[in-house]
Amino acid sequence: MTATQVVDLAIIGSGSGNSIPDDRFADTSIAIFEEGAYGGTCLNVGCIPTKMFVYAAEVAEIAAHGARLGVNARIESVDWPGIVERVFGRIDPISQGGKEYRVDRCDNVTVYSSHVEFDGTDDEGRYRLVTADGATVLAHEVVLAAGSRAVIPPVIAESGVRYHTNDDVMRLPQLPERLVIVGSGYIAAEFAHVFGALGSQVSIIARGPALLRKQDADISNRFTQIACDKWDVHLETGIEAAENLPGGGVRLHLTGRDGSRSQLDADVLLVATGRKPNGDRLNLSSVGVELDDEGRVRCDEHGRTAARGVWTLGDVSSPYQLKHVANHEERVVQANLLKGWDADDLVAFDHRFVPAAVFTHPQIASVGLTEDEARTAGHDITVKVQAYGDVAYGWAMEDTTGFCKVIAERGTGRILGTHIIGPQAPTVIQPVIQAMSFGQTALEVARGQYWIHPAMPEVLENALLGLEI
Repeated sequence: MTATQVVDLAIIGSGSGNSIPDDRFADTSIAIFEEGAYGGTCLNVGCIPTKMFVYAAEVAEIAAHGARLGVNARIESVDWPGIVERVFGRIDPISQGGKEYRVDRCDNVTVYSSHVEFDGTDDEGRYRLVTADGATVLAHEVVLAAGSRAVIPPVIAESGVRYHTNDDVMRLPQLPERLVIVGSGYIAAEFAHVFGALGSQVSIIARGPALLRKQDADISNRFTQIACDKWDVHLETGIEAAENLPGGGVRLHLTGRDGSRSQLDADVLLVATGRKPNGDRLNLSSVGVELDDEGRVRCDEHGRTAARGVWTLGDVSSPYQLKHVANHEERVVQANLLKGWDADDLVAFDHRFVPAAVFTHPQIASVGLTEDEARTAGHDITVKVQAYGDVAYGWAMEDTTGFCKVIAERGTGRILGTHIIGPQAPTVIQPVIQAMSFGQTALEVARGQYWIHPAMPEVLENALLGLEI
């Protein structure tokens, strides 16, 4: 690797950005920069490993509550180190293999395992990229796929207290007896399920009056009720101070909305208060690329930034911190790189119907507008809420908390949003994602196909049929 290298294309980030170079780029010289584990957040510390832990937690949850179905099961023990090894014994080799593939088998690709920043342009207009270990790369085009990082509240960051994020909490050497989670979003909800189901005493500290507040209000309220029954949940609570305990563990000094003060001790503190785009770490101002008020890289619908030849995708610029969105945006940017910056037929991002799921317990899935959003937007809507317990498979599971909520436009039957809480929610919602994407009305999707009976998707079918269109 030379001190200064000239390339056609530089890619900052090895998550979805790593998928850009395929056979069509065989004659393109490429530099890929990755300061963390190769493969990005999803592979190493996000979507994939967390869901492997979630599945183990689901098995434990089912065993612990089998008595209501007449199955008297119990959990004799949880092999936490074994779970960790099962997960990362698969993940780590995939990450390493991805890097080795680029290094050893792609002659046109150079991998830099270092942080990188822009340092303006050279006399020929090429972008100067300087790594933390002193290498310089000059690139004609650059793709920003640098992802995001965990946000740490100042009261914790400045206290010197020991804490974990999703980056390292899954590699704890042993299952903590007491886990405190700061945060009320999807990361907090998923890890509360994982650690709670596997045996930890879980406490959640939330600043707001409910958990998962970005969900539809009915979903958020139902999940908050369930969570309060399962875990030690502190709503509308702030952290006044944090300290390390002499024998290990941490202590949080809490303040309630009413001014009350309390203390909470834990063996492990997990911070899950959101994620911040990494654009602020790239010295983008040196090349005229701007960040918006949320810290995201500004771009147009084709992934082009204000700097000619600089493209962007994924968490660093997208309002959706979701792997499936990053993959979609990667395909768009990849196609546009091949077409050229000034092409008349550039592909555009399609963010019309972006679904999301929370793999907590019970599972949650959503797509489209919430009821409040639909009303605020001025739509004349009809809403149907269908309980899981009202369909045959829901009976079989003895489900008492799950429901499917569909929001549609009155008169046309156009589906505006769907929100599900309950078993298999991310799977059950897929037909309505397809319907919205291809313009099917509620009645068309409900009556235009067979629905297997008895199966869980019938809860969606019945919700669609129950709309007063």
